[in-house]
Amino acid sequence: MRIACLGWGSLIWDPRDLPIVPAWHDDGPLIGIEFTRMSHDGRITLVIQEGAAPIRVYWALMQKMELAAAREALRRREGNAADRHIGSWSVGAPVPPGISDLAEFAARHKLDHVIWTALPAQFHGVVGDVPSVERVIAYLQGLKGELAFLTERYIRRAPAQTDTLYRRRIADALGWRISDTWPD
Repeated sequence: MRIACLGWGSLIWDPRDLPIVPAWHDDGPLIGIEFTRMSHDGRITLVIQEGAAPIRVYWALMQKMELAAAREALRRREGNAADRHIGSWSVGAPVPPGISDLAEFAARHKLDHVIWTALPAQFHGVVGDVPSVERVIAYLQGLKGELAFLTERYIRRAPAQTDTLYRRRIADALGWRISDTWPD
């Protein structure tokens, strides 16, 4: 059974113990993602966002396992996210909204299943609150210390092909150069 995990943010540079074959590929499906989630620790992170311009995401092959085990591994990697926040698709199932080329991607790579993180947008604890780019920039400008460092690292270290509208506006407003090679 061939299962792929999709990624666009920290999974790429910090997979931790996610059981993937150790190589991320940059030819995944097109998905609209954006920096519209304030995580539990206060960082601004990427999530699938309806209406965002689609970008090509990364993917990695999971080690041999069943779909339920792959979903559980990703759930644990995502800080024990709720099961509903782990997306999955299997060959023959309807394609989920927002990933229109998923079936073609899976066929091209001979995949049986695909999984991904499906956390919702959230801002200041309000699930479903999609902050404007101006609100995100204002929030980022007010950060200090370790949280400022961690948030900047996350945004700047996301793969360069994760070229979103918010990322460009954040980089311009804060003078950040986008880099895949942020030092550890």
